[in-house]
Amino acid sequence: MLPVTSMIPVEEARERILSYFSRLEPERKPLLDALGQVLAEDVVAPFDIPPLDNTAMDGYAVRAADTAGASEASPVELRVIADLAAGYVLETPVGPGEAVRIMTGAPIPPGADAIVPFEETDEALRGINEAARKPGLVGVLKAASPGANIRCRGEDVRSGTAVIPAGRVIRPSEVGVLASIGLTHVTVIRRPVVAILSTGDEITPPGEPLKPGRIYDANAYSIAALVRKYGGIPRILGIARDTVEDLTAKIRQGLDADMLVTSAGVSRGDFDVVKDVLAREGNIDFWTVRMRPGKPLAFGAFTAPDGRSVPHLGLPGNPVSSMVSFELFGRPAIFTMLGRADWERPTIRAIAREYVKNPDGRRFYARCIVSRGDDGRWYADLTGPQGSGMLTSMSAANALAVIPEDVPAANPGDEIECIMLDWEHAP
Repeated sequence: MLPVTSMIPVEEARERILSYFSRLEPERKPLLDALGQVLAEDVVAPFDIPPLDNTAMDGYAVRAADTAGASEASPVELRVIADLAAGYVLETPVGPGEAVRIMTGAPIPPGADAIVPFEETDEALRGINEAARKPGLVGVLKAASPGANIRCRGEDVRSGTAVIPAGRVIRPSEVGVLASIGLTHVTVIRRPVVAILSTGDEITPPGEPLKPGRIYDANAYSIAALVRKYGGIPRILGIARDTVEDLTAKIRQGLDADMLVTSAGVSRGDFDVVKDVLAREGNIDFWTVRMRPGKPLAFGAFTAPDGRSVPHLGLPGNPVSSMVSFELFGRPAIFTMLGRADWERPTIRAIAREYVKNPDGRRFYARCIVSRGDDGRWYADLTGPQGSGMLTSMSAANALAVIPEDVPAANPGDEIECIMLDWEHAP
């Protein structure tokens, strides 16, 4: 085994990898299709929102001065001159002693400066006989202040201002804002296409009969799922067999992507054909990273037929090692191509409930379940055995407990750092 001093730190590996990536070019997308992408340019409002003063409540548009002294004991009666629904404009001004029955969202008619809600009038209190006896009148039971229940023109968005700045991730709320100013399309940073290639004669595609000594290709699908979750477009290339010809052909199929990810064939002792082809076809380095799981890692670039440089991330073959390595190195690369700087996962401090041994002086990422205890503090429980081939340890986990390189173990009751896998932001 290599001494830990000859391995490179996680941070150095990630820094080298990210130096190969930059934000992709913008594209024009329909609003809903742009969900989760990064806005490429400021969106400037072409008009005020709301475009006119309008009512925030159903009620009566009145002159506030006309309601002075109104009470339940002594209502002020006003003459109702019109009914106004949302989507319509009334040109007739409200004069002294007059009111307009108005629905939420309707523009304030000229002359009115307050809205009296229905519940502050006698409308709901009138019986059939009284309504017939006093047609066209309404009794105001409470004095209104100028501006009461009125939403002013431009109070949400002013014309000419950047309603959403460049660099913002488009969420459902941003989609709503963009639609509110009449947009159907928006300019966003393009999603990266990530080609994914599994290698090895022992690998079988899911759905095919499994022969003795073979295993199904879990890595391609777990990595493809991570790519999609983090905003990329996965393209599974299939399985390259352990021949120079097949591996070379499959790699070349992936060079129209923005990044090529391979799994297996990068460990010490693996068949040399994989490393030989990777080194021959591209400028690839083979690293040992001071982490567990996931020590072996390949990284570099291939030259595409059109002259582009296509970064390549070579992951270990063990499924947990593959997923953890992609989490630490592939996710930041995808975020960088998307124009997002927030690739760092939220972390919390949790109390270890059990003994967690650091086997060999590398940084140990233990799969765990973090939950709140009855005392309101966070606690971390291992998902079970931590072998790098036990993919169920990842499916059961919601966090990675980090045991630093210089810490031989975490004891029950120790506070440890946990990387939260299912959180977008810290609580």
